[in-house]
Amino acid sequence: MAPWVEAEFSALNPLRTLWLTLAAAFLLILLLQLLPPGLLPGCAIFQDLIRYGKTKCGAPPRPAACRAFDVPKRYFSHFYIISVLWNGFLLWCLTQSLFLGAPFPSWLHGLLRILGAAQFQGGELALSAFLVLVFLWLHSVRRLFECLYVSVFSSVMIHIVQYCFGLVYYVLVGLTVLSQVPMDGRNAYVTGKNLLMQTRWFHILGMMMFIWSSAHQYKCHVILSNLRKNKAGVVIHCNHRIPFGDWFEYVSTPNYLAELMIYISMAVTFGFHNLTWWLVVTYVFFSQALSAFLSHQFYKKKFVSYPKHRKAFLPFLF
Repeated sequence: MAPWVEAEFSALNPLRTLWLTLAAAFLLILLLQLLPPGLLPGCAIFQDLIRYGKTKCGAPPRPAACRAFDVPKRYFSHFYIISVLWNGFLLWCLTQSLFLGAPFPSWLHGLLRILGAAQFQGGELALSAFLVLVFLWLHSVRRLFECLYVSVFSSVMIHIVQYCFGLVYYVLVGLTVLSQVPMDGRNAYVTGKNLLMQTRWFHILGMMMFIWSSAHQYKCHVILSNLRKNKAGVVIHCNHRIPFGDWFEYVSTPNYLAELMIYISMAVTFGFHNLTWWLVVTYVFFSQALSAFLSHQFYKKKFVSYPKHRKAFLPFLF
């Protein structure tokens, strides 16, 4: 087979197609929300599927059939339980392969091949995927901790479809990372057989960006939770108030912006050139931008005194 044909086939592997499709879908939904109100699709089911939590308050009236599929937003913690367990398992498999030479389970290797993992991927470093998988697992551990011990959830809901999507998402994103590991049969392939010798400047930069973004996201979640507590740290209500401090001075949803920056830090750790992961980043950008825009609308409608200089998602831009 000609090299250019092989390159085209590789570019259209299932994982890239999946993330590209998701990114395009959320871009289209975001563009629809930017239309003038008279042109915006008013279908209650459509709006119900793209909104969750407080943003459902600004949606068209919800028929009883829609409310029958609600689950509490506090079930967000289930996403991170799945991620900690599943991506922890993937990290354990990768660690065993990299440091002890143990092959991946045959079923996992077969799944990775179906999803588009290739043998000896050109220019890819095993250390990059290892670090990104560590970052993803640590991110999930922190978010689980926040859901259980920091966040104060009200009685708001999410749709069962959104809930199921969230569960599947963290399984897919972990497999996406693992599929970027250069493989030699069922084993991870390490150039020179020394993982530490693969350390590059972008690994250090990516790690610094990950820590910086994670710290800001945690701080923003603490600010949000403190809005519902008294000075002694006791929850006194579940109402929405205007948050101030840190990145809230620039955007309405800095926690979503920090989420995007965390995924960008992983793209940096991959060495900037990993197309598959940039498609993941593109999906995260449009999905978080959609949620940010809907949250921004909610705040502006609810609070007459809402700061006019704040943008929804990107400081000074959007």
